[in-house]
Amino acid sequence: MTEILVLYYSQSGHVLAMAEQIARGIENVAGCSAKLRTVPAISTTCEAIEDTIPTQGHIYIDHEDLKQCDGLVLGSPTRFGNMAAPLKYFIDQTSDVWLSGSLIDKPAAVFTSTGSLHGGQESTLLSMMLPLMHHGMIVMGLPYSESVLMTTSDGGTPYGASHLAGSNNDRSLSENEAQLCRALGARVASTAKALA
Repeated sequence: MTEILVLYYSQSGHVLAMAEQIARGIENVAGCSAKLRTVPAISTTCEAIEDTIPTQGHIYIDHEDLKQCDGLVLGSPTRFGNMAAPLKYFIDQTSDVWLSGSLIDKPAAVFTSTGSLHGGQESTLLSMMLPLMHHGMIVMGLPYSESVLMTTSDGGTPYGASHLAGSNNDRSLSENEAQLCRALGARVASTAKALA
């Protein structure tokens, strides 16, 4: 079974909803399964830590999940045009994974959610691609053969899946956004399966 890791941080639930759609896309590819993992919130007080198991939702990622996956899809809400600090904090601690070379030549993709249409979706996606490239991964986007990219008036970019949550965080995933999430998951899964 080809296993794709969907690693995300979600504060208001929109990135989580995207992760679940991406997982559906992965599992629509025969012989592929999705493993959903999240990261704990962080604090400005460095000594503050989360419990080792979250009270709800998906369990926290550990480095073995990264080392053992066949592909990775990384998601975060936008924070001033960049990935959120909890995800960045986790990634910054993965030097052992980098040293092992475990992620080299594995496919990867990224996804994000923003409060406004021009709230930094593309720069956030690009910020998440950088560490994946340092890990030697094959970074993938969404091709324009996904015709929704040409007509969407909410989320969706060639750099990866995106969602417009609205200034009050009250917009659910549109069908276009959900379709692009599933397409991204399926693309990474199909590529990982072919590479295996």
